[in-house]
Amino acid sequence: MPDKADFETTFKRLKAILEPYASKLVVSADTSQNYMLDLNHVMKNKHRVFFAGVRVGKAYVSFHLMPVYAFSKLLDDMSPDLKKRMQGKSCFNFSSPDEKLFKELAKLTKQGYAKFTDKKFFSQF
Repeated sequence: MPDKADFETTFKRLKAILEPYASKLVVSADTSQNYMLDLNHVMKNKHRVFFAGVRVGKAYVSFHLMPVYAFSKLLDDMSPDLKKRMQGKSCFNFSSPDEKLFKELAKLTKQGYAKFTDKKFFSQF
């Protein structure tokens, strides 16, 4: 059974990776279990574009990062250890804090933010 204290610490650490972007993006959820950031860009369907988020689940704390889905080249330099944490195309699962992987995830988030907020990216929509 997962340790709730580890989940709480993991959630806080993963949320801290995203918080520097909150002033530039839209915080669409901010609870003790769910933190989500959207871009200011509104699509034709009237919804904002999801950027990233952290959510506490039953078995893992999940870090979702949409830029890695849109720009798979961001994953080319990913360490095998972080790749093992991937679930699907844009989700990373953790059951306890891992500072080395969190540092790598922070770098990946920064790279993803630069690509996802590039005006050329959204000119295609």
